[in-house]
Amino acid sequence: MIKRTLEISHPSYLKSHQGQLVIEQNHQTVGQVAFEDLGVLILAHPQITLTQSVLAACAQVNCAIIHCDHRHMPSSLTLPLAAHTLHSKIIQQQIQITPVRRKQIWQQIVREKIVQQAQTLQNLNKDSQALTRMVSLVQSGDKTNLEAQAAQKYWPLLLGKDFRRDSEMEGINSLLNYGYAVIRATVARALVGTGFHPAIGLNHSNQYNAYCLADDVMEPFRPWIDQHVVGLESDQINQQNKAILLSQLNQTVVYQQKSQPFLVALSLFVAQLKSAYSDSEVVLTFPRRD
Repeated sequence: MIKRTLEISHPSYLKSHQGQLVIEQNHQTVGQVAFEDLGVLILAHPQITLTQSVLAACAQVNCAIIHCDHRHMPSSLTLPLAAHTLHSKIIQQQIQITPVRRKQIWQQIVREKIVQQAQTLQNLNKDSQALTRMVSLVQSGDKTNLEAQAAQKYWPLLLGKDFRRDSEMEGINSLLNYGYAVIRATVARALVGTGFHPAIGLNHSNQYNAYCLADDVMEPFRPWIDQHVVGLESDQINQQNKAILLSQLNQTVVYQQKSQPFLVALSLFVAQLKSAYSDSEVVLTFPRRD
């Protein structure tokens, strides 16, 4: 089933009724969506009120709820950590993964991130040769930190020598932040749906970060957001730009030689990742842009 991404950006009252999310504005029902169709629910207005039954219904169908702050930027995430029956067992696998295997998986993620950065540059008719040459040089655990070296080449090629990636800055940086936050929430949803705990990362390990594994897994998908942001007509966070960035979640991608919605491919990929924790023969196959 293709899951929907729904953003509520006006003062609203949300309630559950007969398996439907009911949206009321000014005491009038303005929309209804079946909970089972929801993949991501974005709450982007401070005057949104919702019932406990809405939270419970979203948890039951593994729907991620993104909460936005006064700037309309994603600020927190609600996920159903009991979404998988073998949650405890899989957490033990996360904890017990060997350092060698952890570094091998991280190597594959970094390689794919650089591949996708090069692809974004190619799609925008920019020079990608420097990054393409790096892909085969990534070592286990990325011990020479080619991820950072690739980023130093990538951003000037993509957005010019004067661009500075700074999560605190407005304009393009805010759009990148928004797109990354949505992808992060979507990856975290897929992780908990497969039984992973998103706080136990492969490479990211900040003790204050509850989504270390999501931050690992989302790395190859960041360049997808970058390409969308470069193509926007303005650098403002507005409804039009947000809609374009959210469309990323419903786009068709190729996974294991089959075209399918990104949300579906992501769930299949995370299931493969789970196998890779315990089987050193598993080589990750990443979703690719169609």
